[in-house]
Amino acid sequence: MLTWVDVDVSALQDNLRALSAGLPDGALVAPAVKGNAYGHGLVVAARAFAAAGADKLCINALYEARTLRDAGVQLPLYLVGHVATEDLAQALELGCELVVFNGETLDAIEALAPDVPAQLHVKVETGNNRQGLGPDAARLLAERIVGSPRAVLAGVASHYANVEDTTDHGYAKDQLRRFLAFCDDLGQRGIDAGLRHMSNSAASILWPEHCLDMVRIGISAYGMWPSRETLVAALLGGRKDLELRPALTWKCRVVQVKEVPAGEFIGYGCSYRTTHRTRLAILPVGYYDGYDRGLSNVAHVLIDGHRAPVRGRVCMNITMVDVTDVPSARLDSHVTLLGADGDEAITAEQFASWAGSINYEIVARINDRIPRVARQG
Repeated sequence: MLTWVDVDVSALQDNLRALSAGLPDGALVAPAVKGNAYGHGLVVAARAFAAAGADKLCINALYEARTLRDAGVQLPLYLVGHVATEDLAQALELGCELVVFNGETLDAIEALAPDVPAQLHVKVETGNNRQGLGPDAARLLAERIVGSPRAVLAGVASHYANVEDTTDHGYAKDQLRRFLAFCDDLGQRGIDAGLRHMSNSAASILWPEHCLDMVRIGISAYGMWPSRETLVAALLGGRKDLELRPALTWKCRVVQVKEVPAGEFIGYGCSYRTTHRTRLAILPVGYYDGYDRGLSNVAHVLIDGHRAPVRGRVCMNITMVDVTDVPSARLDSHVTLLGADGDEAITAEQFASWAGSINYEIVARINDRIPRVARQG
């Protein structure tokens, strides 16, 4: 392999157990494996979380459900994305629980007349204004589901808009108040809301007492904090015992080492010019693979525990790094693009700062075609 991603299965499992330990008794844990498990490999992560005691898995698309079932993963799947009408039959055959926010989805399910009632979760809007229905429309849809012989109201869901990006959680707490009021209103009308769930990684860490019936844990299960603000708020709130271990290391090999004279340009656009005789290593990764073009002349990689700076523009499939000060670098040397090597490390957060992004995007954008290799430790 020229490039691959090592995934520490034990880190995934330790993270999930650590996060679960702080939750109220009886709260279900549903780690998110959407987006190729945040870049960690859908099947690798799903199997790891299943072995660590996950109750459900959160996915975003039907192909993820097919992949998991084909791989023998039998945990309940909560599909958080929209399912096209023509795909609903297959989603139900795969045993997916569906989020609903359109009456037309229930119409289509009733027309299908499935043998087993569809497990549906109504998405109520509390202030994020993405998927979801306002309280009145959500209540009407819930009432329709309860009255349908083809469906079951398995849960009621919402999603926080501003729990990660600030240490002022007034808006998030107001969202929680609105959500609880909606659930209470259903109860007063004699409607069992099923599983009430709203908490993501940050809310699960900061407010375990408000996690209700299920948590949808995302980035933290992979060993990364949702944000610096979440880490600060957790420490201020006394969560000093929570240790998260990053599970992903992205590597490649050196495919050429060459000498470049002083005064030579490197790469497209002549954006870098050598000031001395330079030993240059060619790497077989680029922005197609998820190694962002914004890293040009900014980032560095690790070779044998030493930092080697990126020189010139990151290309579609090639990146150049300066190994003048890494004499051990040679053809086929292993290169760490993201992760630890010896005493040095390139974290997803540092990578994100170079690329002007966030840790979520950095790991999720590592190309799916790159092999994910499950390892213990």
